[in-house]
Amino acid sequence: MKELVEQLATDHGLDAKSLSALLKECTTDDRVLQLLRDSAVRTAREQFGLGIYIRGLIELSSFCRCDCLYCGLRRSNRTAERYRLTADEVMLSCKEGYRLGFRTFVLQGGEDGTHSDEWLEELLCLMRSQYPDVAITLSLGERSEASYIRLKRAGANRYLLRHEAANSDLYDALHPAGRGLEHRLGCLEALKRAGYQVGMGMMIGVKGQTIEHIVEDLQLIAKMQPEMVGIGPFLPHHATPLGSEPAGDLRLTLATVAIVRLMLPHALIPSTTALATLTPKGRLEGILSGANVVMPNLSPSDVRAKYAIYENKASWGKEAAEGLAALEEELKTIGYHIDYSRGDFNNTKTTEDDRI
Repeated sequence: MKELVEQLATDHGLDAKSLSALLKECTTDDRVLQLLRDSAVRTAREQFGLGIYIRGLIELSSFCRCDCLYCGLRRSNRTAERYRLTADEVMLSCKEGYRLGFRTFVLQGGEDGTHSDEWLEELLCLMRSQYPDVAITLSLGERSEASYIRLKRAGANRYLLRHEAANSDLYDALHPAGRGLEHRLGCLEALKRAGYQVGMGMMIGVKGQTIEHIVEDLQLIAKMQPEMVGIGPFLPHHATPLGSEPAGDLRLTLATVAIVRLMLPHALIPSTTALATLTPKGRLEGILSGANVVMPNLSPSDVRAKYAIYENKASWGKEAAEGLAALEEELKTIGYHIDYSRGDFNNTKTTEDDRI
């Protein structure tokens, strides 16, 4: 296995058989997992040093037209507490985030039909006019290519859209009311054409997923070369069809994060809130697997618990924007610190337009 890890670090890829063998070994062999994670950390440090980028997460709405089997925001969940932030509430969150030192804001929400292009365009223009030096990331699901172009022109820089599953059968099983994997991948291609820094990714451990499915995900990620990759464990929500399923495996999640780091040395990879929810040291474990981004919650305090994709979401303390001092102290325990810069994707392909 040492040879496979070294090959992955050198060539930034492995064939499907080797990826499968490596992932399986990591679920049972502590030494192999640690070898993989150590290699990923070396690669991340070579690219980014010891700074961890922060993003201020603003959750726009808990309304969603989708009915994904794993998500607490699914439209069939009649017990979900629904809310929508006003533009004024978003701007107040930005004001507080900017004061705290955030230079990237992430606008995330369910696929809420009231978020028209016009409303979002006006909000983005307002954000861009008041905070011209920040990066703005959107995570608002599947939209038309014309919409993506319009929002990019209004001031958005990045877009997060997890592909969720590269295997079409698994994708369809998890998204019974969705438009299918082909449409999701078409959206990702449209985002690339529009000039966004693009993020994709998936959960680890969701019902029906196998090691071979994860290998398909990794091969898709390698093919599409996204600037950002979000990977976290599946976490159940009681009011969904998968509410009684076990959470995803920590070891397999960390191994997958480490493999992605070695595949994409320049990528922006968050240590996800799901990891921090799964285990108290989850955020640190993600960083010690090659992640280099964290996303503290900047949403108004009265709505954080309502944005419940899964239960018991970590959104307070070190997971909250106002907990940056505690986050800094936590990072120091493993030799890292907060990097307050925008943290743009940066390699030879980056252009001046990407930084606008």
